[in-house]
Amino acid sequence: MNNKTFTPVFNQLSLLITALLSAPVFAQQTPDKEIEQITVTAQKRVQSIQDVPASISAYNGDFLESMGVGELDMLSEITPGLVIQEQSPNNPGFVIRGITSDSGSAQAAPRVSIYYNGADISRSRGSYFEMFDIERIEVVKGPQATLFGTAASVGALSVITNKPEEDFSSSITLGLGNFAAKQAKGYVTGGNETLQGRFAFSYRQRDGYIENKAGDADSQSPNGTQQDDMHGIERSAFRASLRFTPNEDITADLTLTHEENDDTGTSFKNGIYAPTGGDTSPFSFVEMSGSPYSAEVLGSDKLGVKRETDDINLTVNWDISDSLMFTSITATRSFDSLEIFDGDGTQAWFLEFAEDAEGDQFSQEFRLLHTSDKLTTIAGISYFTEDGNQAVPFSTEESIYLNCLGALGTGLPCINADGSVNILTPALTSGAASELPYSALFSNFGESDTFSIFADFTYSVSGSLEITAGLRYVTEDKTSGYSAVSPDSAILTSVGAPGPLLPVVDTNGEKFEANDTFNDWLPRFNILYNLNKNTNLYATISKGRRSEVLDVSSQAGDNGAIADVTLVPAEIIWNYETGVKGQALDRSITYSASIFYQDYSDFQVTQQDDAGNFFTANAGSATNIGVESELRALLGDYFDVFANFAYIDAEIDDDSENGDLAGNRFRLQPEVTASTGISYQQPLTDNLSLTGSLVYSYRSDIFFEPANAPISGLDISEDAISLVNARVGIADETNRWSASLYVSNLFDKEYLVDAGNTGGSFGNPTFVAGPPRFVGVEFNMAFGD
Repeated sequence: MNNKTFTPVFNQLSLLITALLSAPVFAQQTPDKEIEQITVTAQKRVQSIQDVPASISAYNGDFLESMGVGELDMLSEITPGLVIQEQSPNNPGFVIRGITSDSGSAQAAPRVSIYYNGADISRSRGSYFEMFDIERIEVVKGPQATLFGTAASVGALSVITNKPEEDFSSSITLGLGNFAAKQAKGYVTGGNETLQGRFAFSYRQRDGYIENKAGDADSQSPNGTQQDDMHGIERSAFRASLRFTPNEDITADLTLTHEENDDTGTSFKNGIYAPTGGDTSPFSFVEMSGSPYSAEVLGSDKLGVKRETDDINLTVNWDISDSLMFTSITATRSFDSLEIFDGDGTQAWFLEFAEDAEGDQFSQEFRLLHTSDKLTTIAGISYFTEDGNQAVPFSTEESIYLNCLGALGTGLPCINADGSVNILTPALTSGAASELPYSALFSNFGESDTFSIFADFTYSVSGSLEITAGLRYVTEDKTSGYSAVSPDSAILTSVGAPGPLLPVVDTNGEKFEANDTFNDWLPRFNILYNLNKNTNLYATISKGRRSEVLDVSSQAGDNGAIADVTLVPAEIIWNYETGVKGQALDRSITYSASIFYQDYSDFQVTQQDDAGNFFTANAGSATNIGVESELRALLGDYFDVFANFAYIDAEIDDDSENGDLAGNRFRLQPEVTASTGISYQQPLTDNLSLTGSLVYSYRSDIFFEPANAPISGLDISEDAISLVNARVGIADETNRWSASLYVSNLFDKEYLVDAGNTGGSFGNPTFVAGPPRFVGVEFNMAFGD
């Protein structure tokens, strides 16, 4: 990384830090209070975060509230080495240390483990959830397959929700904001010594921030469907929990979560053709009209996302003795998501797609934790089964599709300068038809049964040194399926070249399948050294594995379509890491820093074929080197400050054997991320306090596609971006109530969250705008103990 990369972030960080340190309050002595001790369960037992020999960022619910982190993707702004991209709740992308996990294919495995109350929910289309009533979030970086399973090949994000309590308490939060935003969330809990309950809920609604003029009087479809503005949300969720404690040794937690999303969809703005009366800027209005046959072919008449998830989790902890604990985690999760999107992002009836994804998951884990003076042992077995499918229907008008691809040789543009769309069907059919609707359907299926057994041993060599060795054996039985309904084009048939519009071999709805079994051993080795009572050093070596992909599609045979099966080898990663964790000044300062090197073989990348279908390919070898650091400090009696920094150099090795992607950076990964923030609570009167927070985040430039190259002459990347979020309010002395004003993206920066997308596979790259400035007010009232 050269000085030009460092300069912008350091200049901006230094200005903000200088401003913070100029506050007179910081001249005070070390505060009487200390930073709360965060305990984590990354090693399947309760530990201080300082005693875990791995790179972990952890936040409790109070800290997240104080910093205004209320959505999953906002974790990126405070966590080094983590990027969460949210195109929609149906299509989130999780990036840890440069590695992206966002494939929606039922045939491909995730790379980043998303854990919800101890159970794996990593499948992309089912992994998004609303953040409400949260106890703790842990982001564990580096391969964690030994304890978390194969989905944690590069790291894990673990969310633990608040549990029921015996004493009665409740809280309600109401909010209003620009873009007609409304929110309500709250909880109530209480019980007795044996049975406690908790009910929490969240509701959020907001209008879209990118206007969609399709269906308006001055659009190309004045009598068509009136589409909603893009990026609008309506999300509701509730969580019911019961805790059963028949005695002091047994605790059973039953948690049921239900979520519904009804969003208006993503603004895939075409970078070549402008909407009527508009331009190609991703931040101005769109004219995404969709398909006139959207209801019949795609599943609904409007663009948008309709998604439901249901989650049931039963966790039982039994203290068999003072030194032996048994844990059982039983969980099921199902999701059903329909996203209808305009893949070309224009008024043309060109690339109209939907994604209808369903999945059912069940997991069971049994484990034992034994502790003695010198040795801590964790051993267990786990079973995970998943059955999912992803259907992709497609709708277009034949002449528009062929003309927009330049396949008709007419010289006419896809869209004229006045915004009108060239429909050439009347001329091509000599007036016999005014339009030629075309539809197709592509579906992939995946079933997976995974069984594993694991053991992890930590031995205290002395009062200062402990070593850990762990191993997981995993065996996977996978079945992949594929089907296609891809009829011949009427226009292509009329010119003597019969075949489908998209280059896909029609299976006539027949489902092709293939299955195979895979297994592997996944070790880890750690050393933790207590330099003194305030400082720990650690080193780790661990192996990660992204499972083999059994890719099934179709190809032409002598007597029709036959299965085309490709086995993409497992992606193997070896992670080498060393770091330091510590505290100072009576725990008014905590810090951590690490440096890592990762070596990949058979690195898997997600690409799109000429039909717009995503598939997994082997890009060969890759390497990743980086540093991460975090700092938190109490300054004075009222101020809590944090800062973090990460530099990650992740790229496919520049080797001729790695093909066209050799030397390219990983998609969605900035080289530099950094953030700093401050929260405060300062008395104003005997009964009132002033509260607030300020968070600054920086991200260097990124590429949105593995090719790192322009599409149709348009840049598919994003420059560096800095964002500032702020919050200010008042609260009573006991925090029984509070009122606050918040703003995200304070300076209303324009930036992209994605580019290229499905349209890019057809020479029409699209661009997705990030959220503008959001402003709102919140009022909170708490009751009970």
